[in-house]
Amino acid sequence: MTCRQLARRSLQKRLALAYAAGVYAAGVVVLVFVDLPLVSIQAARPQGHPSSSAITETGSGISLPRLLAGSAVALVVLIPVALALGWYVAGRFLRPLRAITSTAKIISAGNLHRRLDLGEPTDELTELGHTLDDLFARLESSFDAQRHFVANASHELRTPLAGLRTLLEVALADPGADADALRSACQEALALGGHQERLVQALLTLATSERGVTRWDTVDLAHVVEGVLASRRDLAREAGIDLAEHLAPAVTAGDPRLLESLVANLIDNAIRHNHADGHVKVTTQTSGAQVALTVANTGPVVPGDQIQRLFHPFQRLAPERHGRRDGYGLGLAIVDAVTQAHRATLTAGARPEGGLSITVRFAACR
Repeated sequence: MTCRQLARRSLQKRLALAYAAGVYAAGVVVLVFVDLPLVSIQAARPQGHPSSSAITETGSGISLPRLLAGSAVALVVLIPVALALGWYVAGRFLRPLRAITSTAKIISAGNLHRRLDLGEPTDELTELGHTLDDLFARLESSFDAQRHFVANASHELRTPLAGLRTLLEVALADPGADADALRSACQEALALGGHQERLVQALLTLATSERGVTRWDTVDLAHVVEGVLASRRDLAREAGIDLAEHLAPAVTAGDPRLLESLVANLIDNAIRHNHADGHVKVTTQTSGAQVALTVANTGPVVPGDQIQRLFHPFQRLAPERHGRRDGYGLGLAIVDAVTQAHRATLTAGARPEGGLSITVRFAACR
């Protein structure tokens, strides 16, 4: 017998004793309320006073000593009856708990698709079962997303590694390679290494965002946007994209680094997935108890049924739609993770003329 089985039986034993004690106490109270009045009456009757006909008449009634003896016997007999009844009731109440425990063991062993499904009647234990079913569903979804993420990350990292290895093997296999050829190979290797470094940094940012907010500071999103736009103007100018902003104070609470990462990834995504002579407009504003950050950009037409997919890691539009594979497919996933970490809300819509309009709403900091 395992320790867990002993603990479970110990719980049933404690409940059985508690129920038995309650039943026994109820029996004692009933007998006390019956016997004590009779004892009081007997004690109050004067000596030599004739007994009432209800007690002294031959063959009718029960004498007080016999009643007290019968009560004592009843109390003794009540002990095993109360224990048996308490054990049975405790077992009935613990049956759903045993079902929860056995099913949870199966699920914890890796069978995440199983559910408790306690059904009726609805009580505290079935509510616990429904809560655990919701927890198991979220865990299954989380594990599936994690496996999918690891598979995609492995693929994304394997591609530049394979390219780097091929580049070096070709350079080393060429006996007539001169200094210029080797220098060119080294430059390409550095470029591939930089690609890997940026990808790893994006993965670390995503992991940090999903971990949650560890510090809450007062942050004005307008100031964050100003700093990010200042560092992106040269890149946008080279791509022929106009950056416009309408920044009103938008003070919220959160992690400054994560909020800066959210703003940077939104603006980078808007610049990257755009076209020549396009534009990006960034707006911050306060409305009641919320502050809003909106980034709208021109670009290729995005099908409405593809928008939510873009906020998952390593998801991009089809290459033929935007003609290139810039980025790592992590920018909007980071935005979504930071949004959830700050308990904010994110809405995204496709613009009819092309591009996206993304709005993130945070709680205003008073």
